[in-house]
Amino acid sequence: MKTLFDRTRIGPLTLQNRFIRSATWEGMADGSGHLTDRLVEVYRNLARGGVGLIITSATLMTGDATGLPGMLAISDDSFIPEYQDLTAKIHGEGGQVVMQLSFTGRNGERWSPAVPSQEEIHRIVQTYGECAVRARKAGFDGVQVHAGHGFFLSQFLDKRKNTRADNYAGTPENRARIILEVYDEIRSRVGKDFAILIKINCSDFLEDDGVFAACRYACTHLAKQGIDAIEVTGGTGGAVPGLEETGFEESVFRTYAETIAAETTAPVILVGVNRTPAVMDRLLNTTEIQYFSLSRPLLRQPDLVNLWKSTPESASACTSCNQCRQPGGNICPFA
Repeated sequence: MKTLFDRTRIGPLTLQNRFIRSATWEGMADGSGHLTDRLVEVYRNLARGGVGLIITSATLMTGDATGLPGMLAISDDSFIPEYQDLTAKIHGEGGQVVMQLSFTGRNGERWSPAVPSQEEIHRIVQTYGECAVRARKAGFDGVQVHAGHGFFLSQFLDKRKNTRADNYAGTPENRARIILEVYDEIRSRVGKDFAILIKINCSDFLEDDGVFAACRYACTHLAKQGIDAIEVTGGTGGAVPGLEETGFEESVFRTYAETIAAETTAPVILVGVNRTPAVMDRLLNTTEIQYFSLSRPLLRQPDLVNLWKSTPESASACTSCNQCRQPGGNICPFA
């Protein structure tokens, strides 16, 4: 029987448990995307709290990118020294951390798939590779490609949003193409001893969006090409779909993640209202899902994983009220 506190591996990484801090927008970086002391302390507390792997918030990859207030950046080499200090502190607390890479757009615009030319797409793919190299130099244990929640890569999966007339649109294979190219570019630059994960939408929860077909194609082929883990998510605009959209109040993307886990050889991470160890334990032992990621619960209780280790019957104190979206930084007002 598998347990939530098994010692396992994701690619080159050894994890002390099956809990992962999912990328969470903190809104605490400075106006140029640089770390602040407050943000460094957030990550140190997460490492102390016992989570098996930390994924940073989405990190902007170009200097002219547009994003949410207080987003981190990795757009040039000037960021490397401060991230080296951050990763050293996380490792010093016994934690491991990967950087989430996210392309949004340029010049104040949030790009859709229809905007860039093929030449610009090729340059964007190269930018992922360049930023992954910076992350490696900065001491991160890996990177995660963000292909969810309506960001640039995830929009290619949606046949309603992807209105291109070339080989990046149409069939599921074509709509997944850019994601596979991004993976290949990163792997060619960082080698096999650096973890590469992906966060990918299973559905935008719009009628006939076609996302799951393209998602399944991408995941199957990413696994064949050597992706180290796949985090299955869904929805757009930051809102987590609930009972009406998914049929579940907890672990809401379980049906999609279960399908992908059964079809691929890569470890699958389930995100989305994971609150109760008993529910996660049951999914762990009745499906091929191997990991569970947490976002809002760790805003309220950064030490939640340590609590679950000592008191597994405890439920998360997070009520999914979304009051953690606070001006000047996303924190739980009840923590």
